[in-house]
Amino acid sequence: MSEQKRLFLVDAYALIFRGYYAFIKNPRINSKGLDTSAILGFTNSLLDVIKRERPDHLAVCFDKGGSVERTEMFEAYKANRDETPEAIKIAVPYICNILKAMHIPIIEKAGYEADDIIGTLSVQAEKAGYKTFMVTPDKDFAQLVTDNVFMYRPKSFGGGYETWGLDEVKAKFEVERPEQVIDFLGMMGDSADNIPGLPGVGEKTAKKFIKEFGSMEGLLENTHQLKGKMKEKVEANKELGLLSKKLARIMLDVPVEFHEEDFEMSQPDTEAVKTIFQELEFRRLIDNFIKTFAVETETAAQTTGGTTATKPETTAGAGQFSLFDTGTTTTNTVSTDSNQRKTAENASHFYQSVNSPLALKLFLKSLMQQTSVCFDTETTGLNPLTAELVGIAFSWETGKGFYLPFPEDKSEAQTLIEQLRPFFEAEHIQKIGQNLKYDIKVLNKYNITVKGKLFDTMLAHYLINPDMRHNMDVLAETYLNYTPISIETLIGKKGKNQLSMRQVSIEKQTEYAVEDADITLQLKEHFENELGQANTQKLFNDIEVPLLRVLADMELEGINLDVSFLNELSTALNNDIAALQDNIYTEAGEEFNIASPKQLGDILFGKMKLVDKPKKTKSGQFATSEDILSYLAKDHEIIQHILDFRGLSKLKSTYVDALPLQVEPSTGRVHTDYMQTVAATGRLSSNNPNLQNIPIRTERGRQVRKAFIPKNEEYTLLAADYSQIELRIIAALSEEETMIEAFKNGEDIHASTAAKVFNVPISEVTREQRSNAKTVNFGIIYGVSAFGLSNQTDLSRSEAKDLIDTYYKTYPKLRNYISEQVDFARDNGYVQTVLGRRRYLKDINSRNAVVRGAAERNAVNAPIQGSAADIIKLAMIKIHSKLNEGAFKTKMLLQVHDELVFDVYKPELETIKALVKTEMENAYQLSVPLDVELDTGNNWLEAH
Repeated sequence: MSEQKRLFLVDAYALIFRGYYAFIKNPRINSKGLDTSAILGFTNSLLDVIKRERPDHLAVCFDKGGSVERTEMFEAYKANRDETPEAIKIAVPYICNILKAMHIPIIEKAGYEADDIIGTLSVQAEKAGYKTFMVTPDKDFAQLVTDNVFMYRPKSFGGGYETWGLDEVKAKFEVERPEQVIDFLGMMGDSADNIPGLPGVGEKTAKKFIKEFGSMEGLLENTHQLKGKMKEKVEANKELGLLSKKLARIMLDVPVEFHEEDFEMSQPDTEAVKTIFQELEFRRLIDNFIKTFAVETETAAQTTGGTTATKPETTAGAGQFSLFDTGTTTTNTVSTDSNQRKTAENASHFYQSVNSPLALKLFLKSLMQQTSVCFDTETTGLNPLTAELVGIAFSWETGKGFYLPFPEDKSEAQTLIEQLRPFFEAEHIQKIGQNLKYDIKVLNKYNITVKGKLFDTMLAHYLINPDMRHNMDVLAETYLNYTPISIETLIGKKGKNQLSMRQVSIEKQTEYAVEDADITLQLKEHFENELGQANTQKLFNDIEVPLLRVLADMELEGINLDVSFLNELSTALNNDIAALQDNIYTEAGEEFNIASPKQLGDILFGKMKLVDKPKKTKSGQFATSEDILSYLAKDHEIIQHILDFRGLSKLKSTYVDALPLQVEPSTGRVHTDYMQTVAATGRLSSNNPNLQNIPIRTERGRQVRKAFIPKNEEYTLLAADYSQIELRIIAALSEEETMIEAFKNGEDIHASTAAKVFNVPISEVTREQRSNAKTVNFGIIYGVSAFGLSNQTDLSRSEAKDLIDTYYKTYPKLRNYISEQVDFARDNGYVQTVLGRRRYLKDINSRNAVVRGAAERNAVNAPIQGSAADIIKLAMIKIHSKLNEGAFKTKMLLQVHDELVFDVYKPELETIKALVKTEMENAYQLSVPLDVELDTGNNWLEAH
């Protein structure tokens, strides 16, 4: 007897939304600026189901126009849903094209939801002898489960699927029959679909009623058994309860028919699928698709003509020129179809290792004859301060390259690197690399300085497409249709069993390392053209690349840390946290886990009932996020104590206790890693440790800065801070004369603004008026609303609106500038800084008002933030150059927002102060003077 056939019905929008939100913190944006998150997420899920289950029959079901019948029953049905994100609207046509190319049927019916289509088809398929699996995370489908109909649910946090049959549904909903799930949903309602349910009935009560009365009707017929308020509520809302049950019931009579031949899985149109994936830049998904449908043999035969790739190990392939005949060589001469994904297995290449005296001599001679060379270091680890060289790869011609292995003995390694010193210090040879800052820092350990012009592919791509990821694998797949060798195939996955690169054979090291150099060389040629097309070549050459060297020196220098002070501060924080905890317990009337959002919500909003209608999360628990609590803090002392508790706990764990662990033992200092390619605005970010987010608004937060101290007693810390640079930039860019004059006259800009807005002499401006003007001044950059301003001040919403209106009347050119920036963005798809750094705004013409509004705010603040970032970068480059030219002992240590911190040799202090102030204030000429405030101290807090 043959096995029972299986039908899989996919709830399209449920998986599309799930895929989109899976990438919400790190959206997948391709090189054309298209948000492909929803498409990628859905397609991955679909292929996963097919690969795991190998279904006989499959279809994907879509909503089309919503449920007409339910809307007629209840006009507010689903009325509270947010508008569909723009990225999902864009995704659906692509997904439909993918499904068509895969020969997977799309089922939709105008006026019906996918739930109803799936329900109807599952009934028909069961009658035809099929087992049906409904692929959806939506719990509503539980009502359809039978002996032959199952829910196939993606797990919440990845990691596969779970199947719900009769037993699972009965246990989950505490019912005797799946049909009772309809009653359960009708009683408790559904906020997502705006099904009202019975007032006051939640999940626990609904389950209790089902056990006692069996159904909605059973409950309504026996309300005399209920007591108190619940009895009143249920009796007063009988009609609402019956309506809610009707709304929750999935229809089983949609005019669709199950004809098994139409749902049968068949071979996809492989080339059509690959074409769509290539357009979307889904390089890895092509491989996943091919493996899923087991078409790799057919594809290989089509694209290589049946040729089998061979890789001679010690001789050059046909037509290849070998620089020398000694050493390990890896070659591949197979030519591939342009549409096939390229790898080391199928792409022509010729990589040689340099591991004999003769080979080294010939290699060095050829190396020094080049004008542009890509190099890539292979090391024992990721920390450049401790990593040792295992080898260096070189490439100066596409598809060719060399690998120079390094001995483990340090003196022998130094002897070898000395032979490369002429290359690295040659001013006439351009050096190319991916994340060159790392290589420069590694080579510094060997007393090697990398001179000459640099080209960093990671930085180049950051300027071309700042919102995309910039790691080499992604760039290779996106721009070269090439999948590089994974490091895990050489050394294994992270963990105690992971190998060191030294333990890998020279042949594998050669193939892996030279491939990196070869691919980076090819990317350089590609990006060089794109930099020109985007008019960002000058920004690349004059700012980002020179800054790379500056940051490398700053990171190598590091900063001294007073660990004993942090230990004392940790003890003091423990006491503060314990005191706050006791206060909170007293105010709550019981002890609980303050760090648990659920327990905290239950105390504040369940037990103490601090607000009438508290917000809830999607999982149904009370929301206790920072923004919600901050809004309530001024009215409830316990909430302020909780916010203080959270702040001190985070400060202690993130900085006070963590910083001492990040002191590098080999230097005794802290070495942050500055990243140039993270913030789309152009601002630097720092990591390991992050020194840019140390809180400075609280006394305890400021104390952390006290732990950063000079090198020794011969040094002092100098902090140089741009004063109100963003306001100066907006004044200059908007050409607002009133504001420009205030800066030129050295006035207090906030007092000056207050005087004009409140129509009083500047000498009579009150502290409150200045404070409100300051909030508006900075808020304008970020599109502050009357609601936002009233939350940040003591003003009512109407007073805040009047203040903003008056502000714009006072500074009319500022409002014009804001409108012009938005218009420019709408026409061009980007805005730019004073130096031409672009911020692309893909949502600027979105039909979704919320999404569009965010893009409009970015259109205004990105040029301001980005220009400030560009200016401080210019200052850093100029100061670094002056410090080197003057052979000063003083070192630049940190860049934090608009501030630079220096370790100043005391005899040089006055000279350095003049130098820093001059270079920072003259880094870029605006119509408004730049002003820099300087201060010194025995620690960073004193100097700030």
